[in-house]
Amino acid sequence: MNHNNTTTAFELPGQKIVKNLGIVKGIIVRSRSIVGTIGGGLQTILGGNISLFTSLCEKTREEAFELMIKHAEAQGANAIIGVRYDTTELLQGVTEVLCYGTAVVVE
Repeated sequence: MNHNNTTTAFELPGQKIVKNLGIVKGIIVRSRSIVGTIGGGLQTILGGNISLFTSLCEKTREEAFELMIKHAEAQGANAIIGVRYDTTELLQGVTEVLCYGTAVVVE
């Protein structure tokens, strides 16, 4: 699926939705390593962007997004509308990232 056919909006400009295939999702549950926790803790002392955690969050979101796309493709979709992310801390240092949207067929 072309990543340009994913959107947080509920339509794709210039394309007509011809079939709604329902909700698709990608979920990742990730924990921080002891090294990442210590490194991130040290970065908090200096203040500013905590790059170790930023990198981990971005990688996790990207993996959840890619899983959502695979789920949509398996349903026969060529686009996803209404894309959203949710996160939940399951345990201290263990976070769930859910990426979801509505799989559609567009022309």
